[in-house]
Amino acid sequence: REILIKKRKDDTVANDVVLTPMMKQFFELKAKHPDAIMLFRCGDFYETYSEDAIVASEILGITLTKRANGQAKSVEMAGFPFHALDTYLPKLVRAGKRVAICDQLEDPKMTKKLVKRGITELVTPGVAINDNVLSYKENNFLAAVHFGKASCGVAFLDISTGEFLTAEGPFDYIDKLLNNFAPKEVLFERGKRGMFEGNFGSKFFTFELDDWVFNESSSREKLLKHFETKNLKGFGVEHLKNGIVASGAILQYLNMTQHYQIGHITSLSRIEEDRYVRLDKFTVRSLELIGSMNEGGTSLLDVIDRTISPMGARLLKRWVVFPLKDEKPVNERLDVVEYFFREPDFKEFIEEKLHLIGDLERIVSKAAVGRISPREVVQLKVALQAIEPIKNACLNADNGSLRRIGEQLNLCLSIREKIAKEVKNDPPLLVNKGGVIADGVNAELDELRQIAFSGKDYLLKVQQRESELTGIPSLKIAYNNVFGYYIEVRNTHKDKVPADWIRKQTLVNAERYITQELKEYEEKILGAEDKILVLETKLYNELVVALAEFIPAIQINANQIARLDCLLAFANVTVGDCFKIDGFRICSGENGLYVNMPATQDKQGKWRDVCWPVTADFRRQLNDALIEGYGQAIENLQATLEATKGAADRPSLSGALKENAGKVKAQPAKAAPAKNEQAR
Repeated sequence: REILIKKRKDDTVANDVVLTPMMKQFFELKAKHPDAIMLFRCGDFYETYSEDAIVASEILGITLTKRANGQAKSVEMAGFPFHALDTYLPKLVRAGKRVAICDQLEDPKMTKKLVKRGITELVTPGVAINDNVLSYKENNFLAAVHFGKASCGVAFLDISTGEFLTAEGPFDYIDKLLNNFAPKEVLFERGKRGMFEGNFGSKFFTFELDDWVFNESSSREKLLKHFETKNLKGFGVEHLKNGIVASGAILQYLNMTQHYQIGHITSLSRIEEDRYVRLDKFTVRSLELIGSMNEGGTSLLDVIDRTISPMGARLLKRWVVFPLKDEKPVNERLDVVEYFFREPDFKEFIEEKLHLIGDLERIVSKAAVGRISPREVVQLKVALQAIEPIKNACLNADNGSLRRIGEQLNLCLSIREKIAKEVKNDPPLLVNKGGVIADGVNAELDELRQIAFSGKDYLLKVQQRESELTGIPSLKIAYNNVFGYYIEVRNTHKDKVPADWIRKQTLVNAERYITQELKEYEEKILGAEDKILVLETKLYNELVVALAEFIPAIQINANQIARLDCLLAFANVTVGDCFKIDGFRICSGENGLYVNMPATQDKQGKWRDVCWPVTADFRRQLNDALIEGYGQAIENLQATLEATKGAADRPSLSGALKENAGKVKAQPAKAAPAKNEQAR
């Protein structure tokens, strides 16, 4: 493909008579990103040409055509309406394609020459903000790997949330991080593909950058400039030289892909390997922690994910693959889960408020990059309003962890009130549709709306006023394309016309006049709607700029809400879930796992809780029951339950991981803290 593009570029230079001016413009812009599919804005369509058109038509399922291009030449062409960008762009990105979006930089109506165009954004699998590209339950990480002399550095950035992480260590540690974070795109130095694939495999979507990008001094400089600090000690990464290089490479890549508004990336965090149990990719796969080995199967994450918010779902996935190692934070999580269980009213209250939050983390990131829609601004207001009762409830809770969460929640009252005052409760999706800014915010906007949408009422008032002042009962105001707005007076009353009226036309039975007031009104009403959109956009953009000041506080809110959501999900799974298998149920409750047998139903058909411990024999025969389709295995299982009543439970490996994640509060058991889990 690169050879084809180079040939096309050479043709542009050598055979100017062959290519039209627009196609010259296309190939000049295409040469800047030859490895990306370019969506070229032409009027109301995004078009693709040449090799791009062939690839795009196959992925998108759109018609491939050809257009004449001078001297009997033709070029392949495929396109779609510009308003369908959000439909087609995700398909290209999910297919692993880099997409350069080329927009018109001026109004075609304002020029008689070729419209100026430029690449406004380069979208890649690892750098995406579009909701249709992203999955709300998982992060969309971009990773960069730097191969140092003695160790390897790695950095992860989710531009949709602003989360920025780095670490360094031996290849096997970096491999575990890459597999657990599952980045959508990985950057590394050009010419080191063999080293990368030899250590980390070939399953990642990768992109090679020039060696000058992976320079320690320039990377450090980029980070210091972005965070506006003198050093990186405050982030705890000052000593991670290879991690700093990888982090700087990511910032350089954002600049290369024209993502300049990154104010929501407010910190760089070190991945603290000593805090977590190390899980390699084989262990994660064999224990089916986040995915099943069988098609249509169920993973541990599928079973315990009862989160309400998207932030909670993303954090829970992180907790599963990064179980805590230390006892204290594990017990703190368990204490919160127990508090939810002991205080059902509190649990129900928090659950109700969490449903109002939405994806607070990604909404505020959109504000930073200037892509937040009016409806998302309203959702942000609703979320901030819901945080206030959550904060108060946590502060009054009889639990230290919950009180600390309450202390960290920020109400952001000023921006919340500003949004409530300035934005309508049910605005359109796009600001250019109008009707976003509330009445009473701007006097000029209110006047323009009065003129544009209440023009007849205004003219009627003027007509009634002038009729009363002049004593002309038949006076009327009308409009034509020649004079604009005018006042028509019959000849029988023309002696009553004021001196300041200007006569514009004489008819057989009447005279037509204009006034200074009508001319000013005409100028206002003819451009009112355009002025309304310009003014609303200006006021809305000012609101978004004001919102940027609260990004760090709102990001902390999102993090604390996600944590609360995960702990609430654990509580719901622990006390509320039952697994039913043909006549009996396996449940989790306050005292551990138990089984309800059909014989224990009362006269009303309700289940009575009889605790049957889950032993090794139970697990084996339960597996037989599932494989053999129940039958005799169910009878054997029931006999085993009867025979083992009162026996002690023995935690399995996956149970240990769930314990470290903070979910299960089981019967007391002595076990050494898990440091490194391996399973096949």
